[in-house]
Amino acid sequence: MKEKATAFAVGATGYPCIEILARGHTHWSMALLGGICVLALVWIARRYPGMNIAVQAALGTAFITAAELAVGLVVNRALGWQVWDYSREFGNVLGQICPLFSFYWFLLCLPVFGLLRLAARWKAKRASEV
Repeated sequence: MKEKATAFAVGATGYPCIEILARGHTHWSMALLGGICVLALVWIARRYPGMNIAVQAALGTAFITAAELAVGLVVNRALGWQVWDYSREFGNVLGQICPLFSFYWFLLCLPVFGLLRLAARWKAKRASEV
């Protein structure tokens, strides 16, 4: 439970920070989405530990993109909060997701899965020393 709470906190902090760096602002809903997305990335890393990192990143990208579509349809379309709008981006779906930002998520997932592997090795080493 503690590890899940930590993963959620990392995502809830990191995701909005990335948005602030990229766009100059964020919204509280991005903290929730970030926490959920990092939990999903941790699950992928644990479920498929030997999988090629690029394939893990592709799975992570698919999850994040689907989550952004789902959340975007609620917060942007249904509630009208206008948290983001990709309607001017090539290949966008209802202004909520687009290939360019999915590519960015893929690039960000690569080091995340690398760090998750290092953390898993460190944890296994610590457990074997006890």
